[in-house]
Amino acid sequence: MAQVLLSNVCKDYPGPVRAVDQVSLEIGDGEFVVLVGPSGCGKSTTLRMVAGLEEITSGEITIGGKVVNDVHPKDRDIAMVFQNYALYPHMTVYKNMAFALKLRKVPRAEIDRKVHETARILGIEDLLERKPRQLSGGQRQRVAVGRAIVREPKAFLFDEPLSNLDAKLRVETRAELKALHQRLKTTTIYVTHDQEEAMTLGDRVVIMCGGIVHQVGTPLEVYRHPANRFVAGFLGMPPMNFVDVKVERGNGQLWAAEREGIRVPIPDRFSQLHSNLEGRDLVLGIRPEAFSLQSNGATSAGHVPIELEVKVVEPLGDRMDLFLHGPAGKRLVARVDASSAVQPGGRQALQIDLARVHLFERGEFGNRIDAEPRI
Repeated sequence: MAQVLLSNVCKDYPGPVRAVDQVSLEIGDGEFVVLVGPSGCGKSTTLRMVAGLEEITSGEITIGGKVVNDVHPKDRDIAMVFQNYALYPHMTVYKNMAFALKLRKVPRAEIDRKVHETARILGIEDLLERKPRQLSGGQRQRVAVGRAIVREPKAFLFDEPLSNLDAKLRVETRAELKALHQRLKTTTIYVTHDQEEAMTLGDRVVIMCGGIVHQVGTPLEVYRHPANRFVAGFLGMPPMNFVDVKVERGNGQLWAAEREGIRVPIPDRFSQLHSNLEGRDLVLGIRPEAFSLQSNGATSAGHVPIELEVKVVEPLGDRMDLFLHGPAGKRLVARVDASSAVQPGGRQALQIDLARVHLFERGEFGNRIDAEPRI
């Protein structure tokens, strides 16, 4: 196991194109960190620089206390698992897993012990004599992970390893990877574009866009307290609703008001921290789960009532997603309890939990107006 440090790491390509811009991360010994973001955000490039498969343009990468900028990939003592498995098709599972150990001239008895022990951990002992073409996608992925485990590296690097699996198998394999890390405690850096994978797997999550790290924190921290509008919109499914508003004062209360549309009172926690909100053009953020159906026309404490037109209803078992139109035609999504019948085409009385609303500055990466909301 080892600590991995990235200090002001940059990667430039001809063009010029800066794919990774001043990335600094400290990944603790035994920590599971997930790099997540949209395609082209620089997460895989960052991982490949840690592996030594891409040269860094500037900055410094340290693994286990040793600067590895000019160290060959094979000498960095890391193991990488790729999206396409990268198994040798002519070799059996056993030989695939044993190959790196043979190159290191590990004694045959030790190779046999490590391969069988790893196969037992991964539940693939009965597959050792098969070749990759005889395996399912999930089995191939386990073999690729097993090949990394037998090396007992300082760190595991995973580059979107589950993207080729079907939805059910992704969930199952995700749980297996989490349990495996809890058992092995090996430093792990995992890249994915799937925010659900990131939230369920990582001890900490690193959200990237445009080669820049926008926020680092535990899954709940980044979900509950997004640093900016991009992070808030990227994490969560369905994504957060955003409404352009102007802060107005009326009846001794500050309001976030959409022109001729939604009007929501701004919770006191914002005005207590910020004395200059009045008159500002901001963005109101509302998580879909902050909506709930009104019960018998009554509004719960700490909530504000709102009536919206229901366009589409998507049932999800015990929950349902309502696709709504606001007074000025603003489109919103609410995730509510499915115990009540809601039909498309009519108007629906809802309420918004004011403890779950956010305020952001305008712009794609507008900073969150800090108020420590309880979600």
